[in-house]
Amino acid sequence: MSTVADTSPVRSVTGFLGRHARGLTLANILAQGGIIVTGGAVRLTGSGLGCSTWPECEPGRFTPEFHAEAGLHPFIEFGNRTLTFVLLIIAVALAVAVWRARPELKWWGLVPLLGVVGQAVVGGITVLVELHPLVVAPHFLLSTLLVWNAVWLALRFRDAPRRAGAPMPWHRRTLTVLLAGLLVLGVLTTGAGPHSGDAEATERLALDPVAVARIHALTVWAFVIVFAALVWRLRRDVSAGGRDEVRKAWLVLAAVTAAQGVIGYTQFFLDLPELLVGLHLAGAAALTGAHAAFHYLTRAERTAA
Repeated sequence: MSTVADTSPVRSVTGFLGRHARGLTLANILAQGGIIVTGGAVRLTGSGLGCSTWPECEPGRFTPEFHAEAGLHPFIEFGNRTLTFVLLIIAVALAVAVWRARPELKWWGLVPLLGVVGQAVVGGITVLVELHPLVVAPHFLLSTLLVWNAVWLALRFRDAPRRAGAPMPWHRRTLTVLLAGLLVLGVLTTGAGPHSGDAEATERLALDPVAVARIHALTVWAFVIVFAALVWRLRRDVSAGGRDEVRKAWLVLAAVTAAQGVIGYTQFFLDLPELLVGLHLAGAAALTGAHAAFHYLTRAERTAA
């Protein structure tokens, strides 16, 4: 016997979202990474204060208005804010889809939504404090955390097969700590350098940018060493259905890490040109996502006794 609920618009919408949940997990990855790229564009073009207040762009106006003296800065900042609303729509749809298709993951499905709301609040604070680096830094780091979660959720949603082999928790945890360290040191390096925010309105961190950059580089090399040790141990794995995915994961992580290293050293010796700094920001998002996949897939599957 059919019921009204079976044909209700709400049930139809949730059913549609549930059928497209996997696609929404991928859209979430792209959107979370995209917000890092557009946020970097805002910073590198000096558009962080293109809108003078929040949530409005200007007092009494939510949309920017062209002024010759302001140029395109308000529109660049407004574009980044607009992408936040797109991300919010994706996050809401994803939360409903995961609840519908994989109810055991429903709390994980809420993480992107809570993250977007948190980002909106932190983003508003960064404008109100005129892009102080100590507020801009957590704004970026929260985005990387959401990228990491987006990749993890996508793999968990489809139950991607993990490796079969001896557990190596300390290697994996150490690599995760080093990733967090190099991301934090990266934002400190930026906050102490010429791209800390709006060049005319934002103070830099009272740190030696060269010294922080060198510590950042040493952390990257430590990350590479631990990662190489993990890959060396992976060769002992027995044959398993997920072995090909694990191999792809470490190859991608190796490629992204190498690319980030080349870009990082090149931008340092060329005095931080905006294009390379932007590529390095995009690479940070890619590195975070690649690590999330590697971390998820290299966790040994539990086997029945």
